[in-house]
Parts: sequence; structure tokens; C-alpha cells
Amino acid sequence: MVTHLLFESASGYAIFEVKLAEDIGSKSREMQESIKDLGKFGKMVQLLSFSPFKTAAQALENINDVSEGIVNETLQNLLELNLSKTSKKSKVVLGLSDPILGKPIKDALGFSVDASEKTQDLLRGVRLHASKLLKGLQDDDLKKAQLGLGHSYSRAKLKFNVNRIDNMIIQAIALLDQLDKDVNLFSMRMREWYGYHFPELVRLVPDNHQYAQVAQFIGDKEALNEDKLDDLAALVGDDSTLAQNILDAARGSMGSSLSDIDLLNINAFAARVVSISEYRKSLISYLSEKMNQVAPSLTALLGERIGARLISHAGSLTNLSKYPASTVQILGAEKALFRALKTKGNTPKYGLLYHSSFIGKAQPKHKGRISRFLANKCSIASRIDCYSENPTPKFGEALRAQVEERLEFFNEGKPPTKNADVIGKVLRDLSLEDEDEDGSDAEMDEIAMTTLEPSPPPTKKDKKKKRKHESIEVDGESDEEEQAVKKVKLSKEEKKALKKAKKEEKKKEAKGEEEGSSSKKEKKEKKEKKEKKEKKEKKKSKE
Repeated sequence: MVTHLLFESASGYAIFEVKLAEDIGSKSREMQESIKDLGKFGKMVQLLSFSPFKTAAQALENINDVSEGIVNETLQNLLELNLSKTSKKSKVVLGLSDPILGKPIKDALGFSVDASEKTQDLLRGVRLHASKLLKGLQDDDLKKAQLGLGHSYSRAKLKFNVNRIDNMIIQAIALLDQLDKDVNLFSMRMREWYGYHFPELVRLVPDNHQYAQVAQFIGDKEALNEDKLDDLAALVGDDSTLAQNILDAARGSMGSSLSDIDLLNINAFAARVVSISEYRKSLISYLSEKMNQVAPSLTALLGERIGARLISHAGSLTNLSKYPASTVQILGAEKALFRALKTKGNTPKYGLLYHSSFIGKAQPKHKGRISRFLANKCSIASRIDCYSENPTPKFGEALRAQVEERLEFFNEGKPPTKNADVIGKVLRDLSLEDEDEDGSDAEMDEIAMTTLEPSPPPTKKDKKKKRKHESIEVDGESDEEEQAVKKVKLSKEEKKALKKAKKEEKKKEAKGEEEGSSSKKEKKEKKEKKEKKEKKEKKKSKE
């Protein structure tokens, strides 16, 4: 039965002594109503001690320890001061709201801990009437403390989030995908809008970004003359011939004329499309820089866009590193996978990895195999990036070379290198570049560990050979000599000679057996003849 309650609040720790409580009637309606009534609940529990926090920093430290299941020094001192240690006469059973904190308290102080449903009901009553039961607090003090501690706790969790760098990549790739859609949509609108005035420009300038720049520069096609050819050529990639063609097309254009206000709106929209496309280019460079910092091996293997999409789809680089290669292979194709499982059809071979250049290079019959191999390498690269102290793109370059070798193996049959050799070579290169003497021994140990080839599991044939070997050892030395003779390699002629000798021995044994059997028959016949003669002689003598 619970004797004391520990109440953790934003203002401090409080210990209550349980005076009246029932085990049998704890779930009854009267008991639940008495918990809601302060007058009745005040007779059930009594405040034993209250230790308020002195500062907001102390409150944040204690709440972090409580959430992680650590007994803070403040809490330990309070429990030791107010609660006697367990003995045969007086046993202390401390009721807690969080069972994670129970085991550390029991190990540190030796108290029995309880977090049952009855204890939760009592703590619910304490939480409900905390402002009245805790002495020295006003009605709004507890709410203000909870609000301030909640904000500081959330800020601390966000500040110490291990995936906060990944969040920038996730937001950047999501914005980049959205910008791609917006730029395409706005460019189509721009072509359609300006096409009423200058329809021939669409055929001459197919690029969306260049088209918006040229439309913004030209404006009214009738104002375009030879003085603007140099500036126009600079916009289309220093191509004077294309600039001259645009000028000729403008002079003979079939488009309708527009008013000044229409041209102003088209010009403003073209400027907006140009600014969005330029921002998109800067965002690509930002994403490339972030990916090279956070996941250099994955970037070297797949590229910035696909690597960022994998991280975004997984939620973080840590989550991606925890995924097996089979999950990485079909990331992005979940709908197709569940549809195939439901209809009992063929499962998808790839998801986001389909956009990789390796899948495009592979032949149709090898696409599934190369996607499985590429997913394996992606899993290795993500784990190296996530758990290494100094991430480097050299592992990703080595893994990329392995994938290319695998493509050559599918096409030409050239055997690829092993993982242990590739990773060992990269580790040796990194150890040579590293000038720190303290870390060199540890890195050499890692090289030795990674270069060891794992022994394959024993097959059924190996187990049979092992049993035969054990049985031969039990038989004796003669069997071992025969086994040694059997293991000697013989030429074809020697094998034929041995076979002939064995056949001759068998024939001799058969002849010997036949001769022995014939001699036995003759002896039997002689005996029978003698017996017959003796019988005849006896008969004659009797007569």
C-alpha cells in the first residue's frame, strides 16, 4: 500500500503522506468524487515537505533529469531528509507518476516504488488541488511557472536536437521541389501571355529562364532595333546569330500589339519569374553545400538532389542510417508496394533511387539487381556519414566506383572488388593523411578489423565431412593412414591401374570362392557315396 506520494511540479518537489486510502473501493464512484472534493481529499493526503526551485535554470535542470530517468541531487536530498529508510517496522512505499524514475530511486535510496492505477488517481487529485495544498503559493503562481518552464524545456529540446542540421536539408529540398513546379507553371503562363504579342519567340528561345529575361528586355517588339543587339546577344549566351534571328522575327512578327499597361504587367511578371529562377539556382548551391557538410559520402555516391530526397523521406539522416538496404531500395514507392502486396503482384524494384544515373545506365534486365546493389551502398554511406566524427566524401567515391564496377560486371563479366578491400584502402589513405599520433593506433586497429574476411557459414557438405572425419579418428591410426592415402592426388593412368588391380583382386577372390565351393561339393559327394556303400554292406550282412 502506498504510504507517500512524490509530486513533481514546475515550482518544485513536494512529498505528501497518504492518510486514508482504500484498495477495494478505489474505483468506486464515491471515491472518485471524493478526489475531486478538496475538503474530502485534504483528509486523504497531507503535505509533508515542499522544496521550491530557486531559479528557472534549476527547474529546467531538474525537469530534464526527470524526463531522462535520473535522480537529481535536489530530489535525492529531499527524499533522504523526509523519508526514513525501509525497515521491518516502518516500510516506505513511494508513489510516482512516472515509472521510469522509479528504478533509479529504488537503486539509490532503497525505497519501494509504486506507479499503479490507484497511485495515479491520488496524484491526479494532488495535481488538481496543488495550488491549495502547496503552502506559500498563490493561484496564478503555478500556472506561470508551468508556462515558463514549458517554453524553456521546448527551447532546450529543440536546441539539443541531433537532427537539427538535417532539418535544413529537408526544408531546402522541399522548397526546391516546390520552386521547380512554380517556375514551370509561371513560365508556361509567361509564354502564353507574351505569345499574343510575340509568338515567334517561343520557337527561338526554348529555355524558360532565358525566355523570361528576353521578354523582359524586349518589352514592345516594335522598339527592338539593331542598337540592342549586343545586350540581347549577352542574354542568349553571346550568340549573335540568335540575336539577329530574334530581331528579324520581331520585325516580321504576326503578333498583336498591346497597350502600355498590358506591357507593364507582362514586364513585372517576367521580372518575378526571373527572380524566382535565380533564387532557385542559389538554393541549389546552398543545398549542395549543406549536403557536402552533413552527408558527403551519400552525396558523392548519389548526388545532392537524390541524397536530400532520401533524407527528407526518411525524416533525418539518423533514421535513414537505421533503415536496412531493402527499405532504402523502395523508399518513395510505398503505395506501389502495398498495392502489390494486396493484389499479390510484383513488388516495385526501386523508389527514389530510380532517378539515379546508375539505374539509367543499366540494361532493363539488370535494373532490379543494380538498384538492390545501389541501395546496399546507400545504406553503408548513410551510416558512415551519421556515425563518423569527421565525415569525408572518400568513402562515397569508393562506393561509387564499386557500383560502376558492378555495371561492368553485368555487361562484360569483369569481377568487382570486395567491400573489405575497398573500405580498407580508404581507411589506409585516411590514416596516412592523419597527422595525429594518438588516433593512428585506433585507426590501424579499425583497418585490421575491416580487412578481415568473414568466414562463410558451414554448409551441409562441410558438416558431413566433419562427421566422417570424427568417425575416422575414433577407428584408429590405420584409418588415418588410409584417409591420408585417399587424399593423395593421382593421375589418370594411375587411377586406371588401381581400378584394374582392384578388378583382378575381386576376380581372384571370386575364383577362390568357386574352387572352395567345388571342393566342398566333392567332399560331400564322397561322404554320401561312402554312407551308401556302408548301408548296402550292412543289409547284405543281415541277410
